[in-house]
Amino acid sequence: MAELLGVLSTPHETVAAIERLQKAGFKKLDVYSPVQSHEIEHALDRGPSRVRAWTLIGGLTGVTVGYAAQILAAYDWPMVIGGKPFASIPAYTIVAFELTILFGGVLTVLGLVAHGFLGASRQNPAYRPAFSQDEFGFLVECHSDQIGRVQELLGEAGCKEVRVVEG
Repeated sequence: MAELLGVLSTPHETVAAIERLQKAGFKKLDVYSPVQSHEIEHALDRGPSRVRAWTLIGGLTGVTVGYAAQILAAYDWPMVIGGKPFASIPAYTIVAFELTILFGGVLTVLGLVAHGFLGASRQNPAYRPAFSQDEFGFLVECHSDQIGRVQELLGEAGCKEVRVVEG
């Protein structure tokens, strides 16, 4: 597998390059951008973040722990007050809600660390500091027999520079 890097000047050129390569059948694309661009995000179409699953698991765990702890405590130390049931769900909702928020927030932070920092431990050799200032970098993964086609597509998209990245 080979990687080709194209250097572009504007987000519009970057979006055009993404669309050209996706139409040509290339799916493994990475973009280095100095600014956030919703157009680029929509063109890449990566889907929703995987961190939201961590938040859901944390929230469900929190509400379960919140209700379970209170209900189990009520049945372990029953207090008979006017014939009311020992476990009163409406009264326990506030604590369950607070634990939902707490567990959801903590697991969201853990998910961000797991997917953000631990998942991206190595820096790609294609990256260069200009991608954080005024240029857009576009990295395409392809087979070695497709290098000419990718260079042609990136040239048509308006790349200032196209080169093969040595891994």
